[in-house]
Order: sequence, then structure tokens, then C-alpha cells
Amino acid sequence: MATYFISRHPAALEWVKQQNVIIDHCLRHLLDMSLFTLGDVVLGTFPIQLVAALNKKGIKYGHFSLTVPPQWRGMELDLAQILQCQPEISYFHVEKIEGTDNLTA
Repeated sequence: MATYFISRHPAALEWVKQQNVIIDHCLRHLLDMSLFTLGDVVLGTFPIQLVAALNKKGIKYGHFSLTVPPQWRGMELDLAQILQCQPEISYFHVEKIEGTDNLTA
């Protein structure tokens, strides 16, 4: 069982390390889902379909989130800015509802 932090943002990794979270592997991008095994923990900011795929494999997902003010969107934030954006990791379990691929509102 291993814990992965996946982010291309250095200050996000710096913040996570300050939280005393033991990170076994740091990756800039998720390129290969076969890397993970049952019981692993993945921390990052992923689209919902990838979270569902991780959870289906028995992998726990912790979502790194910030409340970013409009003037900082699209910028690379430093640690001081991240600290102002209420950083947190919240755990989610997502399941795709089968048979709903072609439904419209």
C-alpha cells in the first residue's frame, strides 16, 4: 500500500508535506492507472471519471482543493498564496451509474 501525490504544482506538494502526510511517490501527471494497486491512496485534483476509475480499483482518493480568487486563476501560485486559498484534502468515493451514458437532461 502506497500514497501518491499527483500534481504539477510545486507549492501544492510543499503544502501537503507540511501537513505531515507521508507521501511515497510524487508524480507530475497521471499517465498509467495500472501503477496503482488495491489499498493505495492517491491525492490530487482529478476529473470525476478518473476518481470513479480509481475507486473502482479499490484506491482511496483524496481531493486537493483550493478556493482561488479570480485574479489568481491561471497563475502558478506560491506557498504563501496557497495558504490564503484555504487548502484542504477531502476524501471522495465516486461510482459511475451504469446505463446512463446516453441520457440527456
